[in-house]
Amino acid sequence: MDQTEHNLQQQTELYGEPLGVLMRRIGGTLGLTQARLAEAIGLSAPMLSQLMSAQRVKIGNPAVVQRLHSLDELVARVVEDGLEDLQIAAELDEIRGSTGAFTKSVPTASIARPAARTVVREIQDLFRSVASADEIQRAANLIVADSPGLAELLLAYGAGRTDDAVAHYERHH
Repeated sequence: MDQTEHNLQQQTELYGEPLGVLMRRIGGTLGLTQARLAEAIGLSAPMLSQLMSAQRVKIGNPAVVQRLHSLDELVARVVEDGLEDLQIAAELDEIRGSTGAFTKSVPTASIARPAARTVVREIQDLFRSVASADEIQRAANLIVADSPGLAELLLAYGAGRTDDAVAHYERHH
């Protein structure tokens, strides 16, 4: 396995898919050039290019990761709800200006049911914070004979692609 393939595998373990795939999907859906995408998440264009081409593996700044996550959620809302261009522009401005810090709480009554993709990404983040995809795969293989449903959950959310996990979530929710 060459270095780029290794880096792509690590990105998939960290972010659910290679960053190039994620960034192209976000940019394409929102109509952002690579330079505008870099500006929106708070990275230099060369750094974004290195991440997209898997020359670099990881985004070091948690605020950038949070803005990227927010853009991915915006893409899901654009696809699911068909947001207007003005709404998208306002959301982009808000995301661009965010610090990534958790600064206020929102009353529970005002929280809408989150989109399936958002829920799935949270579940994936939880799994990936405690184990690598390889570890999760091995654990699923150990329990599949006695607990096939649990093994399926581990594979879908801990080692699978986000789109497959969303499909699983929608089938079972």
